Amino acid sequence: MRSLMIVDDERNIRYGLKTMIEREFPDMYDIRMAAHGREAVGIYQEHAADIVITDIRMPVMDGIELIKSLADMESGSGRGIRPIVIILSGYDDFEYAKAAIQYQVKDYLLKPIRRDELFAALRKSEEALSRQADMTKKVAESEMYLQQLRIERLKELLELPEGQEMNEENGEGAIGFDAFTKPFWVAVMKYKYMDGTVMNRDELKQLVENLHDGSLGKVNACFHNGAGRVVMVGSSMEMFEELSRTFAVRELDGLFLGISREGREYTDIRKCYREAFTALSYTFIYPNIRLMKHKDIEGQRRSYPVPEEGIRRLGNLLGTERERDLKVLLSEIFHIEDMPNVDIEYLERVSRRINEQVFDEVFRKYGESLVEVLKLYRRVGTMDNFRHFHDYYRNLEFLLLGVNDYIKGVRTAHSEHSEIKAAITFMEENYHKPLNMAMVSNHVSLNYSYFSEAFKNHTGENFVVYLKKLRIAKAKELLEKESMKTMDIGKAVGFENSKQFSRVFKELEGISPHEYRLKLQIEASLNSDSDCS
Repeated sequence: MRSLMIVDDERNIRYGLKTMIEREFPDMYDIRMAAHGREAVGIYQEHAADIVITDIRMPVMDGIELIKSLADMESGSGRGIRPIVIILSGYDDFEYAKAAIQYQVKDYLLKPIRRDELFAALRKSEEALSRQADMTKKVAESEMYLQQLRIERLKELLELPEGQEMNEENGEGAIGFDAFTKPFWVAVMKYKYMDGTVMNRDELKQLVENLHDGSLGKVNACFHNGAGRVVMVGSSMEMFEELSRTFAVRELDGLFLGISREGREYTDIRKCYREAFTALSYTFIYPNIRLMKHKDIEGQRRSYPVPEEGIRRLGNLLGTERERDLKVLLSEIFHIEDMPNVDIEYLERVSRRINEQVFDEVFRKYGESLVEVLKLYRRVGTMDNFRHFHDYYRNLEFLLLGVNDYIKGVRTAHSEHSEIKAAITFMEENYHKPLNMAMVSNHVSLNYSYFSEAFKNHTGENFVVYLKKLRIAKAKELLEKESMKTMDIGKAVGFENSKQFSRVFKELEGISPHEYRLKLQIEASLNSDSDCS
C-alpha cells in the first residue's frame, strides 16, 4: 500500500480529494492529511509519504516551503529518495508555482480539481514510483556487486604471501579504501565450542553482523577468510569490545577475537590483518581470555629452538615403566613453567615435531593394531582441534601414556611368548623326567602363577594336560616299534608306573596302550596284504 499525504488549508478540499481517491483506488493508498506545511512536515517525519498532494497558498507554511523542507529532509537522511509531489494551484498561482520546478514537482492540478486529471496524475505518479523502485533495485544490486568485488579484492590483498607486492588489482581503488572510516582496526574472529569444533563460518558471520548494532562505529568490511575466520575492519576498538560482551551476555562464550593496532593508511591494512591474526592465536594460551589485543602481546614472547634431543628421548621412554619421567620431560619440552609467555609458533613447531618424530614412528612400527590410540591421535594431531592449550596438552599427555601402556603390553607379550616357547622346548627335552610346573617356571624365571596364566594363554591348555598329551604323543611313537614292552614305554615317557600310563592313555585315546599296538599291527598287516595282491 502506498502512503499519500494531502495538504490543503481548506477542510472540504482535503476530505473531497480523500473520498475521490479512495473510491477510484480502493485499498491502494494509506492517506494522511494536513492543514498547512508545518503540520505536514511533522507528519512526514513520523511517516514518510510516497506521494504528496499540496496546495500552494496556505497559512503558517506554504506549499513551496513545504516542498523545499521535504527535499532538505530527504537529502539529510541519506536515502536520497524524494516523494512525488503534485501541486494544487489556481490560475493566479501558476507563475508562482513555477518556482517549484527545481524541486522536481511531478504535476500541476488547477482548481477546481477535475477527477480525470487527478486520477491521471496519480497513475503517472504510480508509473514513476515503479520506475524509481526498479532503478533503486538496480542501483542496490550494482552496489552489492561492487561491494562483493571490493571484498574479494580485499581478501586477495590480505592473503598475499609475505613479501609479495600489492598491485592495481587489489589497490586502494579496487578495495574502496577511500570509503573506509579512518582510523580503522582489524579484528579476526573464530567461534569454538567446548569440544573444540568450530562454528560454520557463514553462520558466524551472520551472527556477528546481527549482534553488531553499529552504535560504536562503522563496519568498513566484513567477510570470512580462507582459514574460515571472520574478518572485520571497523572504525573503533570499542565496537569489537562491545561485540565480545554481547556474545558473553547471550551465553555464547565460544567467540574469540584478535584485534590489531590502529591503522590509517592503505599500506597499514595487511600489517593490521597479520597483527589481528597473531593476537587471535594467543587466545589459545590464555584459558580465560576471549579478546586479545596485539598491543598486549608485543615484546613478551619467548621462543626456543625445537628440542630435538628431548623429543627423541620422549620417544625412547615409550614402553617403559618411567611414566613420571615421561611427564616431566614433556613439561620441559613445552616449557610449561614459562607459560603463558612462550611464543605460540614454538608450541606449534614442537607439536608438529612430536607428531613426526614420535607418533609417526610408533604408528609405522605397530600400524593398525593401535586403533583406539589412533582415534585420539586424529584429534591430538593438531592443536587447532582444541579451545585452549591446556586442553591440547592434557590430551597429548593422555595419548602418550596410552601409547606407553600399549607398547609395554606388546613388549611384555613378546617377552612372554619367548619364555613360554623356551618352557615348551625344555618340556620336550625332559618329558621323560619327573616334571612339574614349579620346575619349568623356575627354569624360565617366571612367577609360578604368572607362568600358569601365560602358559594357558599361549598353548590353549593348562600345564598338566599339555604335559600328559606330550608324553602320550611320545608313547605312541614308541608303540609303533615292537622292541619295547608296553609296561616299559610308560616309564620311558615319564609315568610313574604302568597303571598310571594305561589310565592316562585310555583317557586321551579312548583305548589302552595294548589295544593301540594291536590296532597298529592289524593296520600294518592289511596294508601288507594289499601290496602283495
